[in-house]
Amino acid sequence: MRLLPHVARCFGVVLTSLACATSADAGDANDSPPIDRRILPIAEPTYPAYTELDVRNTEPPPPFEVTAPEKAPNVLIILIDDLGFGSTSTFGGPIPTPTLDRLAKGGLRYNNFHTTSLCSPTRVALKCGRNHHTANAGSIMETSTAYPGNTGKIPNRVAPLAEMLRLNGYSTGAFGKWHETAPWETSVSGPFDRWPVHQGFDKFYGFIGGETDQWAPLIYDGVKKVNPPKKDNYHFTEDMTDQAINWVKAQQSMTPDKPFFMYFATGATHAPHHVPKEWIAKFRGQFDEGWDKVREQTFERQKREGIIPEGTKLPPMPKDLASWESLPENNKKLFRRQAEVFAGFVGHTDHHIGRLVSAIEEIDEMDNTLVLYIAGDNGTSAEGGMVGMYNEMTYFNGVEEKVEDLIPLIDEWGSPATFPHMAAAWAVCFDAPFKWTKQVASDFGGTRNGMVVHWPNGIQKGGGLRKQFSHVIDVAPTILEAAELPEPTVVNGTPQVPIEGTSFLYTFNDGDAGERHTTQYFEMFGNRAIYRDGWLARTIHRAPWQTSGMQPLTDDVWELYNVHEDFSLATNLAEQHSEKLDEMQNLFMVEAAKYNVLPLDDRTIERANPALAGRPDLLGDRTTLTLYEGMEGMLENTFMNVKNRSFTITADIEIPEGGASGAILIQGGRFGGWSLHLRDGKPGFEYNWLGLNRYVIEGSEALPPGKSTVKLDFAYDGGGLGKGGTATLSVGDKSVAKGRVDKTQPNLFSADETADVGLDNQTPVAQGIGYGPDETKFTGRIHKILLEVK
Repeated sequence: MRLLPHVARCFGVVLTSLACATSADAGDANDSPPIDRRILPIAEPTYPAYTELDVRNTEPPPPFEVTAPEKAPNVLIILIDDLGFGSTSTFGGPIPTPTLDRLAKGGLRYNNFHTTSLCSPTRVALKCGRNHHTANAGSIMETSTAYPGNTGKIPNRVAPLAEMLRLNGYSTGAFGKWHETAPWETSVSGPFDRWPVHQGFDKFYGFIGGETDQWAPLIYDGVKKVNPPKKDNYHFTEDMTDQAINWVKAQQSMTPDKPFFMYFATGATHAPHHVPKEWIAKFRGQFDEGWDKVREQTFERQKREGIIPEGTKLPPMPKDLASWESLPENNKKLFRRQAEVFAGFVGHTDHHIGRLVSAIEEIDEMDNTLVLYIAGDNGTSAEGGMVGMYNEMTYFNGVEEKVEDLIPLIDEWGSPATFPHMAAAWAVCFDAPFKWTKQVASDFGGTRNGMVVHWPNGIQKGGGLRKQFSHVIDVAPTILEAAELPEPTVVNGTPQVPIEGTSFLYTFNDGDAGERHTTQYFEMFGNRAIYRDGWLARTIHRAPWQTSGMQPLTDDVWELYNVHEDFSLATNLAEQHSEKLDEMQNLFMVEAAKYNVLPLDDRTIERANPALAGRPDLLGDRTTLTLYEGMEGMLENTFMNVKNRSFTITADIEIPEGGASGAILIQGGRFGGWSLHLRDGKPGFEYNWLGLNRYVIEGSEALPPGKSTVKLDFAYDGGGLGKGGTATLSVGDKSVAKGRVDKTQPNLFSADETADVGLDNQTPVAQGIGYGPDETKFTGRIHKILLEVK
């Protein structure tokens, strides 16, 4: 028998309300009922069995395919890292951003758009449409705790936008920075549920953590670690742009009727500020007047261009920061260079975004592409401290850098020889007209970021400014509405937490529309605020450069602002409206309880230690780790913690005729770490303390051909964190070298340099054994390595 015609048309038995149509609301040519896109994935049909022997006497059912709604646009989200409101020329800042300017001219600028004040929380909230605590991203993943709202594990009940779009017929690609995966889930053992390719993206090319060396990045293609292309003057921003362009052109070439969703999130302009020299040179002398004057000039330009209201006041800078005029000339010389490098980084990034935009124009898809260019996942970073840093890892290890040590490095600032950050006062300057910076969730300097929306097919008149309050959780519902897709109630079998954001699609063609997102809490490391209907109540609990000595949370003093009349939060109305302040404080507690914000946790560096934070640790209480050849790319949170303790490395190796050289076991890189290796055949151990001091213990004789056991015993002095120790190097039962390591790194070797067996993956820990995985590869054979901690 043949398949019945009406069954063929409907692809078999219809389950629940699923039917044949592939558009959002309309039936197919046979008037079948519409698809129910609220339950994802849309179930495949079931087919009855055939009883006819000969295929020529049958008709096949139509192929099953889920396609996006007919008018669904392509979507491109561009997210810059650590870039404040007052940085770009588009929002009155001193740094030219011609790509952002061009998109704003044809689209809309938003001057009242907010983030969470920190990287991971903003990114998670952006891509799921829920508050960051709802998604367990109360802070960056590396400071997760055991409490709901802060566990670092994005739950299945908050499915990401990319998965919603993918299951509705989009191709999806993510490029650049991720920083949404729990650190204990980044090893070869997974689980990979919270990696990009399991969070809705068909394609991922980028780095998984919070930052990377732009000259020597740790890159993943999907879940596989890959080496950067070998080319002169390689830079990651250029590389990720090449990859994104290649992907979108190929995707549209192969499936021109299938829309794409691209998430393009640069590592720039997060530290390290790594910039090609020619881009730094473009800004030579442009910051000579210093941060106070540049900030004032930005403020006046913002008023003149109508980006901020005419009556806005400029708040004073935080009292901890020095005025420019009070500085010695040597300090000014250093700080000018830091700003030039940062500006070069911004300009270089915008340039490559321009290449991506041009590529989309070349394939004639720009009119049908909804672009959201978000200039910062939070305010500019003040984590550079009072004078900046040549090596950002000093911040994470509690080491203060001094101006006199940094001045000789001025000409190298931004190069591969540095891992730099700028002084905190520049961050406040680039966050104008606000007072505070990244990490301060209770000030718009931490949370208000410039955003441009460009969509020729959806925006009737370009060049406008939109002033309605909006938040990063509003992005996902806006895109769903633009694509005419409903919010799903079930995704991959899991009932969903309702989206907590509010679509701002209503503002696209009505600049005077009333504000729809009327209430929003903010919280990060104890800094907290609540917004409702034009009022903001807030308290500044800690400065971003403050890692200890905070007052009790109960002693925090709250302030009150009328945001509709006070754009920059310059006039505290707490005394005049004490009842309103009480009302707002009570509201904060209601919202905080509702969204798993409580209890508050104002610890910072302590939370980097899993034992103190209470989060999972991949190796837990284990004291031994057996390693084999081929184990490489192990991030610090998935490797044995050898800091502040004694440890032993026993390596069973084999030397070929003619000798061997290269890395045996290393951890870290140029800016901090340790290496057990052979150099010119001689066994050696090198402890690299923050790139500032190197302690080398090396045998005097090359190892002979055949099997050898090389052992490194490090006896830690004890008595606190970051103390020294004695390193003893043995071959077999014989000690061949012994020496002191005067101090060690207490908290962190690197943000993304790895531990590797048989090679040194990125920048070299030790000197004289090569650069990169090819040059440092061990030329003998490694049978087994035993790492023991005490």
